[in-house]
Amino acid sequence: MASEFLLDTYVWLWMHQNPDKLSQSVRELLEDRHQALYFSVASVWEIAIKYELGKLPLPEIPEVYFSHRLYPPNMAITILPIEFSHVLRASTLPAHHRDPFDRILIAQAQLENFTLLTVDSQFKMYDLNLLWANKAM
Repeated sequence: MASEFLLDTYVWLWMHQNPDKLSQSVRELLEDRHQALYFSVASVWEIAIKYELGKLPLPEIPEVYFSHRLYPPNMAITILPIEFSHVLRASTLPAHHRDPFDRILIAQAQLENFTLLTVDSQFKMYDLNLLWANKAM
């Protein structure tokens, strides 16, 4: 049976911009069409906001950037909407991590019983399944 993975924002960005930052095993997992991969609307929102604030350079505007990359031909990625229950869970999480986008990802991973594929060590402070994506972890 395949596992279900929620990609954190930087894992998704790195797989398009800097795949060498990801471990070989994670790159193979991302290309395994038998794995259920999810990408949250929260990450789309985060990328768009950071782009507009000038904190995240992209080669093109987010609308075009996402249209070319959301559904890579060698991967099966499902877009995960933000549900009411996700927002409520995020609001009750301990304040270890204050980033609202990451808090939604934590809540989504917990409620949907997904493994969060991440490069962010702050996620270790929460009760959820994690898989480290970068070579350094």
